[in-house]
Amino acid sequence: MDRGAGGEQVLIVIDPIARHADGESVRIARDVLCAAVAGAKVCVLDRPQAMLHALTQRGSRRVVIIGGDRALLRAVRMLYLSGELDEHPLGVVPVGPEAAVAVIRSLGVPADAVLASRAVLSGPARPIDLLVDDAGGVVLGALGIPAPQPGPEPPGTRPWWRPARSTEAGSGALPAQRLRVEADGEVLTDGAQPGVQVSVTADGGLAAVEVRHSAGAAAVTARVSSVTVTGPGFSYRADTVNCGPARSRTWQVRPAALRLTVPVG
Repeated sequence: MDRGAGGEQVLIVIDPIARHADGESVRIARDVLCAAVAGAKVCVLDRPQAMLHALTQRGSRRVVIIGGDRALLRAVRMLYLSGELDEHPLGVVPVGPEAAVAVIRSLGVPADAVLASRAVLSGPARPIDLLVDDAGGVVLGALGIPAPQPGPEPPGTRPWWRPARSTEAGSGALPAQRLRVEADGEVLTDGAQPGVQVSVTADGGLAAVEVRHSAGAAAVTARVSSVTVTGPGFSYRADTVNCGPARSRTWQVRPAALRLTVPVG
């Protein structure tokens, strides 16, 4: 029996970017959800920034996002900051180009609109750890420091945390920043060497931290509850978003802060 059969109230939030990218998939997802949930309310956003208003007007309804990574991240951040993220499992139907739904897919959500909608209705709620920073940012997947610079290299041709081979300005090469990294108070690198690269993911209730001083050097790793990075105006990539510059930022793990409906198995 799906959740809608029990009279559950659901708010379906449709992101405008997804509607523009693939209106047919949006329509399919909306129709599947509305057919199964008698109490469904549909909110079609006219701009991404309207997400906050939609969420504050939801009442006791469970939220389902139809859209890409950025729409999901926006909803998770807003619900987390308001202290309401743990009230109900969150549902998401990924719609958009492959690169725009990569984070959602990595969490176990099907790419197909019908399968993802059915998972929203009957799938189990999977607990997911979050990385939360001291500026109110939330990371679902991976954090990389520094963020790559824009360049001509197509997405997916190399891991984004590694420097490009080209030396042309703006080619995607990472700046040789000096970063100090502390993990639960222990210094992993003191900032004396340039070109430090850091990656962080939330894993099993802890942050898995990896620090490299060059592309070919052995990594320094740690599993901790928090990591602090300081440097002279460094950039960073949180999931799919380039952020910064920042002189200091601390990320902490929030175990099982998000519950996301995914397919059985």
